[in-house]
Amino acid sequence: LLFLWSIIVSIFGIGGLLGSSGSRYLTVRFGKKKSLLCNNVLMIVAASIMGCSQIAQSFEMILIGRFMCGVSAGLCVPLHHQYVGEISPKKLRGFANSTSSFFWSLGKAIGQISGQRELLGSQARWPMLMASCGIPALVQLVTLPFFPESPPYLLMHKGDQEGCKKAIRQLWGEGQHQAEIDDIMKEKATMKNTKILSVLELVKEPAFRWQLYMIVILTATIQLCGINAV
Repeated sequence: LLFLWSIIVSIFGIGGLLGSSGSRYLTVRFGKKKSLLCNNVLMIVAASIMGCSQIAQSFEMILIGRFMCGVSAGLCVPLHHQYVGEISPKKLRGFANSTSSFFWSLGKAIGQISGQRELLGSQARWPMLMASCGIPALVQLVTLPFFPESPPYLLMHKGDQEGCKKAIRQLWGEGQHQAEIDDIMKEKATMKNTKILSVLELVKEPAFRWQLYMIVILTATIQLCGINAV
């Protein structure tokens, strides 16, 4: 049982690795908005499977649901950063990008509090706790269709200049936004001359070796600083 529950806990991270690895392909192929909408559907399905596991008397459903949750979370982090950063005006872009870390921490805190035995952590209510991850996904699934696609995606990948201008006006209001459009065009021109590296190529590239070492060390020491215990 200990081995089984260890797999159920850790498979979330495996799903997260797979989800984050596939985020680039999805954003280029379908765009940020559509990718987020599909990701919400995946999370709702995962929440439903885990919520029904007790009725079905199936621990396999918890395992599958946790894996799907991990894939969804792995997709969500880069998608959120990219979409929120690209639809925000320049002066609010840094603040908007920081919301991911804030809500990630807030979600963990709410989960810890909700998991107390006095609330949803009891023997009768734990399926509700596991299914609760579908609530934010459902809220975003309902509200996101009212938002436009990312302006840089429309211009850089679709070549839709009119659609880009319409999205910018919807997001930032009427006014002169030619400077922002020019910045996107400059970025598009820069990307044409820049080779996109795969993960394996990035690891092998000598020019990025020390930056990679620093990121690995920082990420590892974060796990040892006691933040999980807090």
